[in-house]
Amino acid sequence: MSEFSGVRVLVTGGASGIGLAIATAALERGATVAVLDLDPSGAPDRAHGFVADVADDLSVATGVDAAASAMGGIDVVINNAGIGAQGTVEANSLDEWRRVFDVNVFGMVRVMRSALPHLRASSSAAVVNTCSIAATAGLPERALYSATKGAVLSLTLAMAADHLREGIRVNCVNPGTTDTPWIGRLLDNATNPTAERAALEARQPTGRLVTAEEVAAAVLYLASPSAGATTGTALAVDGGMAGLRLRPR
Repeated sequence: MSEFSGVRVLVTGGASGIGLAIATAALERGATVAVLDLDPSGAPDRAHGFVADVADDLSVATGVDAAASAMGGIDVVINNAGIGAQGTVEANSLDEWRRVFDVNVFGMVRVMRSALPHLRASSSAAVVNTCSIAATAGLPERALYSATKGAVLSLTLAMAADHLREGIRVNCVNPGTTDTPWIGRLLDNATNPTAERAALEARQPTGRLVTAEEVAAAVLYLASPSAGATTGTALAVDGGMAGLRLRPR
């Protein structure tokens, strides 16, 4: 029997990219899954899909309650919904700074405020936040995005401390550059997509992009009973980018 049998998993942004890989893998491992997304039509067939905008208070509250009702509760929350941003600190308007923080950081806050009553009622509660290598390494042209992911890392640690004695574990994953639709769009808009992809691959010691499925496997480990002694941890899934310093060939 799968260790996710009977586990009720909520995935935000679960209809594409990393979120879709997480939702799919959770279903394959026996979980009941609900997806919150702006467009849940891309969610796996066996998942409960609900329209929700993590930047809107009422939308989140309604979506979380609908997911809990459909699944009979919530045991695991995967805070994955997020958006990207490029540029230096002066490249984006202050309105854009507010918008990206509203989705990437306040979106998690909204989901958690609605989900915590359900998690407190669970005997195997876990939260996994999608963070980024950008939280721990200085990447060029990623000032706004990095700032939001730094906040996600700190929020993860704070929530882990706050809710440990309630039986709720909180961790995050820090993916490196992952082969997702967002990266695909970034490459499509590059002057030389082939050269840009090669550069992204080369900065990861493995010499390739991370796959969404590899991130999903790490997320589900942190969400599983096998990680029962793990909380307040950031798990890098970055091809060695954060910790390795290889000599040139």
